[in-house]
Amino acid sequence: MRNGKKTVLVINGPNLNLLGTREPHLYGHETLKDVESAGAKQGEDLNANVDFFQSNWEGAIIDRIQEARGDGTDGIVINPGGFTHTSVAIRDALLGVSIPFIELHVANIHAREDWRHHSYFSDKAKAIIVGCGAAGYEYGIAHVVKKFPDRENVA
Repeated sequence: MRNGKKTVLVINGPNLNLLGTREPHLYGHETLKDVESAGAKQGEDLNANVDFFQSNWEGAIIDRIQEARGDGTDGIVINPGGFTHTSVAIRDALLGVSIPFIELHVANIHAREDWRHHSYFSDKAKAIIVGCGAAGYEYGIAHVVKKFPDRENVA
């Protein structure tokens, strides 16, 4: 919790900065800015803090996850993008900070190429949201706020 409010960190991995313009037939027309604006409004409506972070760099994502350990984050909603299928390092960071998380994918990764079916995160996620488009962010934020326990800050 931060300032008496549940705090959700939404992390977006590589290429999600192109949301709305990259393969809109798969990912829809909502941009990352649209997702962030809707999430901020949702946070206000739920009396919660919703923080957003996007990077195409694995190390930057790891740094942000580690920062969340002491900044009042109660839960993480992460769309790891292509790192879903490759990043043991991000998985280890999530496990290392002991913050519960939701794995999110805008498109249905199980309806795509076989190699996209494997995730390094699914077995540790509290929930998985797949194929709901940008609305998946709304579902993930609401779930963290309503269902995840408050965390004590750990330095």
